[in-house]
Amino acid sequence: MAYEPPAPEDTTPVHTLPHVHTQHHHTALNHSADGTAPDPGGPGARREQAVTDKAVASFATAHDERLREVMQALVRHTHAFVREVRLSEDEWRQAVAFLTAVGHTTTATRQEFVLLSDVLGLSMLTVTVNDSAPDAAPVRDGVSESADATEATVFGPFFLEDSPGIEPGGDIARGAVGEPAWISGTVSEPGGRPIAGARIEVWEADSDGMYDVQYDGGRRAARGHLHTDAEGRYRFWGLTPTPYPIPADGPVGRLLDAARRSPMRASHLHFMVTASGFRRLVTHIFVAGDPYLGTDSVFGVKESLVHDFVRHEPGTPTPDGRVIAGTWTSAVFDIVLPAEEPSH
Repeated sequence: MAYEPPAPEDTTPVHTLPHVHTQHHHTALNHSADGTAPDPGGPGARREQAVTDKAVASFATAHDERLREVMQALVRHTHAFVREVRLSEDEWRQAVAFLTAVGHTTTATRQEFVLLSDVLGLSMLTVTVNDSAPDAAPVRDGVSESADATEATVFGPFFLEDSPGIEPGGDIARGAVGEPAWISGTVSEPGGRPIAGARIEVWEADSDGMYDVQYDGGRRAARGHLHTDAEGRYRFWGLTPTPYPIPADGPVGRLLDAARRSPMRASHLHFMVTASGFRRLVTHIFVAGDPYLGTDSVFGVKESLVHDFVRHEPGTPTPDGRVIAGTWTSAVFDIVLPAEEPSH
């Protein structure tokens, strides 16, 4: 599946990306606006450090300890970045213009800042930092609370709170185009005990690579929510996931284009699973054999989340007796939720 990024419609400065002078790439640590970085022990370096020290100290009065910790670390690391790349004032202005464009592109149904976080790997790193490690997880009834837990991945920019509810075996497609897919599985705790009444939110793109919110008219399609039964089981009809590009018509898309990076996401179906007493899980199921598994534009693929979507020929009986004229697929995705960590 070849993808050609669209040409930007607006080429005004607010939508351009910071221009980096490629002739300085190999000596970025040794050059600044006046040609050289200051001697590490010299007066220039001391002046730079004084600015950082004052900015860090300015947050020392924050009443919230966590706010103080986060903001002081943010100042230290952003200042270190400026010193490392010897950021020019022109590059700073263009960076501000780029972030302004990201803000202007963000709407109630399109989160360009989430998209920026995704392509920088920040979203996936945050998920990874907060995913319980098995060797540090609490143990209940002799079973690690995270040893078998389903891995989390990125949230993405297209979740909506008001998804339509469906009954077990219902269809989330609601007119979205694509090959039908029967998705089933269980939700359980580590050790295998089923979780009844867990809420499962699912959403996906259609076969044209578009989410419902990317169309005009406010329709709701290829998304919905359902609950597990008394045995922790769930089942529904959706669409066979297909690869698609993240929105490339905004500043984030132009950033990828400038970096010669593919905007393609590996085929996936979003899940968000919640149940009282258990950690919320945001994850995907990916399609085995997808050509973009190794180059997913938001770094969201995890091997444990890659599953077979078995394709069935036309006329093959479906699990619920639904008559389908063409091909359809089926996949099983069993989900394990760790217990909620106690608040301190």
